[in-house]
Amino acid sequence: MIKTRKSTMALWLSALALTTACGNSESESSNTESESANDQEATVDDVESGGTLNLGYGTNPATLDPHITPHTATRDVSRHVFEQLLAIDEDYEVQPSLAERFEVSDDGLVYTFILRDNVTFHNGEPMLAEDVVASMERWLTQSSQGLANFPDATMVEVDENTVELHLQEATLIGPNILADVAPLPAIMPKEIAEEAGTASISEYIGTGPFQLEEWSIDQHVHLTKFEDYQSPEGEASGLAGEKEALVDEVFFNFITDASTRVNGITTGEYDIAFNLPLDSSDQIDASDGVEPFLSDGGIMAYVFNNDQGPLSDHTLRHAVNTAVNMNDALMSAYSDDRFYSLDPALANPNQSHWYSEAGSENYNQNDIEAAKTLVEQSEYAGEEVVILATSEVDNLYNIAIYTQQALEEIGLNASLSVYDWASFEEARDNPENFDLFVVDFAVRPTLHQYPFLSSESSYPGWTESDEIDEALKNITQASTIEDAQPYVDELQLAVWDYLPISKIGNKQNFVAHRESIENYRDLIGPILWNVTKDE
Repeated sequence: MIKTRKSTMALWLSALALTTACGNSESESSNTESESANDQEATVDDVESGGTLNLGYGTNPATLDPHITPHTATRDVSRHVFEQLLAIDEDYEVQPSLAERFEVSDDGLVYTFILRDNVTFHNGEPMLAEDVVASMERWLTQSSQGLANFPDATMVEVDENTVELHLQEATLIGPNILADVAPLPAIMPKEIAEEAGTASISEYIGTGPFQLEEWSIDQHVHLTKFEDYQSPEGEASGLAGEKEALVDEVFFNFITDASTRVNGITTGEYDIAFNLPLDSSDQIDASDGVEPFLSDGGIMAYVFNNDQGPLSDHTLRHAVNTAVNMNDALMSAYSDDRFYSLDPALANPNQSHWYSEAGSENYNQNDIEAAKTLVEQSEYAGEEVVILATSEVDNLYNIAIYTQQALEEIGLNASLSVYDWASFEEARDNPENFDLFVVDFAVRPTLHQYPFLSSESSYPGWTESDEIDEALKNITQASTIEDAQPYVDELQLAVWDYLPISKIGNKQNFVAHRESIENYRDLIGPILWNVTKDE
């Protein structure tokens, strides 16, 4: 039996003071041959639709369950199938999505969501409050984001059209977490969420513009247009606003060999190709019918072992940070300054409320003599400084090689310990295995989501800084974004003093698409709705 909704009281959106203008690095993606992606026309009126998108995608998803993993492949596929109550636009402002509107109580402990009418799941059933409650209860208890940011929170059904999230402690960044992309707080039918529990879901039914047709493990995911999709209102922006599936089918073809993806995009086998090797840029530039597409991909950083070993010495960490030429490090990785930029901030420049250059005097000093002095002032006694590296990711490996040379120049006994990627991830979990490693972090909607900051995190590096913890706490307890701004500066200063990481710079993701593809956009991953293909 189809359930109907009850009418409910009108609630005006009053949570603007609690949303964040974390300018979107990825949504500021630019096409290297033409105008920026965000300048492309985003409306979908009067556009011919149809056709099939074939994607050359580099990574196999281990699961398509959006609640239980932040894995990139899961994120990129599931965002087209599932939706959430709130979403981020291209400026990282929080906007309603499956919620028509929401409000936050004066004490910050109750979020009330009025759900959009006539939203339908891919199985034909209407989305109701009970589905939202079951989905969110699962996400709150099974996802890393839910557990970290909403401890002991509960979701309550008010009526068929209204739900409330009850928190134990107010947090400024709550709406931003609910609008984040991984692990996605996806809404699915109640019976699917409840049946799965702590296991992975067995059916992939959402409300998104595309529905899952087939998942052939290690081969492809096949999505098809959801004919009964109900779009949010408003101009398309990032992951918010108007959405429409303008192609009939999408194939995520899992092609782990990079050269095959490059050849596929140049020959027309693929319409869009992802994770392209940077040394293929000349081939892409010279290929007829292909357009390169760069999107902000996050930050590159040295992660220091603060738990034990030589670099648990604060002074020696500063010696390393003082010595390194960040431009040389990035050039060793990318060979072309189109693919990176120098920047001292944790946030992207467009994330206006989170961006701060406080402490920037400690960035990219490249002062060998000052670094040698710091080595002498430290407790370093010639111990081996182990740089953990992976041979399977060229840019990380090349920076590691450069870093070994830079550390030797200031008198450190630096060595490389090289693993394949899986072994690299395993090895860095043990503080006895390394003193530093190079890694990249995807753009995060809030600074709190960087795993290397909090003393409560188990992320390799094992930060222990009262000053960083205090700044993070003060940000979440601030009444408004404006009130939080001084604490963002304090956080930056604390990071550059303690050095849980040393930021190297910002990186760009390298994607290419055929000229027949129009309105392709990106925000922490591909956005395939509102995209057309000229057959």
